[in-house]
Amino acid sequence: MSTVASPRPVTPTGVEPRPRTTLDWRIRFGALSLIWGFSFLLIKVGTEGYAPFQVTFGRLLFGTAVLAAAMAVKRERLPRGARTWGHLTVAAFLLNALPFSLFAYSELTIPSTLAGICNATSPLWGMALSLVALSEDRPTRLRVAGLGLGFLGVLTVLGVWQGFHGLDATGTAMALLASLSYPVGWIYVRRTLAGTGYSHLSMTGAQLLVATAQLALVTPLFTTFPSHVAWVPLLAVVALGALGTGLAMLVQYGIVAEVGPTTAQMVTYFIPVIATAAGVAILGESLAWSTPVGAVIVLAGAALTQARPRR
Repeated sequence: MSTVASPRPVTPTGVEPRPRTTLDWRIRFGALSLIWGFSFLLIKVGTEGYAPFQVTFGRLLFGTAVLAAAMAVKRERLPRGARTWGHLTVAAFLLNALPFSLFAYSELTIPSTLAGICNATSPLWGMALSLVALSEDRPTRLRVAGLGLGFLGVLTVLGVWQGFHGLDATGTAMALLASLSYPVGWIYVRRTLAGTGYSHLSMTGAQLLVATAQLALVTPLFTTFPSHVAWVPLLAVVALGALGTGLAMLVQYGIVAEVGPTTAQMVTYFIPVIATAAGVAILGESLAWSTPVGAVIVLAGAALTQARPRR
């Protein structure tokens, strides 16, 4: 995906040209916003029947299955080389296994609306990190102002003037740490896996495969096998993996290839809106005035951090 926040995975390669599809990109953009926006609701429903690690493992498993099917149709092969797989292992941890697990654990104690808004802080973290780690990202007054505005929005969402009253600190910290993990992973990918020569589908399929293996090792150590099948949470996990991880990645790459990453990354600004609406309307989560106001401030700051100087 583009360098924006999301509860979704990131490709470690550049974007290769792709022919225009028959379905208008705006329709696909809207569908992608809905899929990723509802992902936080699906995480919440999944954790009502299964442990967070089990939700994450199922998400990765079904997401990998979708990409494996796409690879089979297009006759793509997995990348080769121990060095490439070593970097993919780190990328899978930072961009998939860690943030997916943190979001799942966070939603045990915080509403899905708050998790979705915390996810929107990822561009802010990315801006702060890129100023230090990436020499090509030059700081500008506008971008620095956006960084400050964005974190002011975070404090508004958290209700700092009330001393964070009624807020679960651990769950919120997990959601923010998950959002921080994405830009850390992006920077690592840009330094180690850019220009490998493999396709998006091949690299991303390998990355999700490794992340699935990581969760397959961790999950039995910290969870017990469910005594019965909770069907609604199970369906939520299947949808989270097949749609919110696998299919969404394929749709997002097509949008990036057709209209470019700058336009495609605008999906980030719709995700918290949809996540908040879904959490309130479907799950009945409460909504204080500071949550939508702070979310608007966060998104405005994130938009400013993505601004590029005119040439």
